[in-house]
Amino acid sequence: MAGVVSVNIDMIRAAADRLQGRARHTPLLSSPFLDRIAGRRVLVKAECLQHTGSFKFRGAWSAISDLPDTVTGVIAFSSGNHAQGVAYAASLRGLSAVILMPRDAPDNKIDNTRALGAEVVLYDRAREDRDALGDVLAHERGLTLIQPFDHPQVIAGQGTTGLEIAEQARALGVCDAQVLVCCGGGGLSSGIALALEAEAPRMQVRTVEPEGFDDVAQSLALGTVVTHPLRTGLCDAIVTPAPGRLTWPILKRLCGPGLVVTDSQALRAMALAHERLKLVLEPGGAVALAAALFCPDQIAGDTVIVTASGGNVDRAVTVLALQEEATYAAR
Repeated sequence: MAGVVSVNIDMIRAAADRLQGRARHTPLLSSPFLDRIAGRRVLVKAECLQHTGSFKFRGAWSAISDLPDTVTGVIAFSSGNHAQGVAYAASLRGLSAVILMPRDAPDNKIDNTRALGAEVVLYDRAREDRDALGDVLAHERGLTLIQPFDHPQVIAGQGTTGLEIAEQARALGVCDAQVLVCCGGGGLSSGIALALEAEAPRMQVRTVEPEGFDDVAQSLALGTVVTHPLRTGLCDAIVTPAPGRLTWPILKRLCGPGLVVTDSQALRAMALAHERLKLVLEPGGAVALAAALFCPDQIAGDTVIVTASGGNVDRAVTVLALQEEATYAAR
């Protein structure tokens, strides 16, 4: 993609039109128990209930539905959620999909991607060059690349989450709030920030990342992109080395200081979402809720809105989360 493509509210609204009847209009949930822990009203945008278990379907369908009719297949790189979103969106359009996934991606995400009709090509993220492998496959098979966050139509699709947040919050009488967003490369955060700038300008996005993988928070603090070594962690869905080329200018302009939570806090948020909201979250999809519950002094206002961005989690990690909260509660 040559040059930097600007994403704007018109693109987000157009993406919303294409997603009409395709994406779920996910609920904005609350619990008095969570409000008590946070010390303020907490509204949870349950994108874990979106098709394929995460917000990623929005961006995938936005990008794939915008492709010309001459395209017959797509390729994507993902540890799991973007993979499933692209696989499902491609199947709806009647396109083939090849997904490059790291061998250490969660088994359920690999299995689900295959079940949605995609061909999964596994690679060793420590020894193999993902981009080089993807270039070869794309050239050999004539596939179009759908980037996980650095794609204008993907950002536009994720921004439709922000349109819904603004509409749902207005219906509840909420105009002022900080909106905490689980953040990897910044596609969801930047898309929501653009949508709120137009539809709810008194709201501000705050990115949330796991401790040790807070490249966006560090970048926002310094005003320049910080790059971390590529490695994996508990919050695999949002582990990226740096904010994206397209997302960074939006994040820098519109977002407040980034927030950082520990793995333990993410696990406890998973357990509390399960107990109080009946939601299944994965660690990376729970970090925004964790920040709302466990970092109250870093958040302003009487109401905070958080994204519960994904729920594709192995059973063993869910059990670990329930044990973590039980151990804390027993202290």
